[in-house]
Amino acid sequence: MSKIIARLINDEEGATAPEYGLIAALIAAVIVAAVTALGTKVSSTFSYIDSKMPTPGS
Repeated sequence: MSKIIARLINDEEGATAPEYGLIAALIAAVIVAAVTALGTKVSSTFSYIDSKMPTPGS
């Protein structure tokens, strides 16, 4: 069993696809976090602006 694990660790063939997948997943997670944070900030800004505007017909 230890020979199989050692062979998998030392095997460099095909390692690029999983690595690219992990990098893409990390980038996607960062983008989601950034968009969520930015969306919250933009939403609160619009809510603030809306609260400062007069109501129609007043």
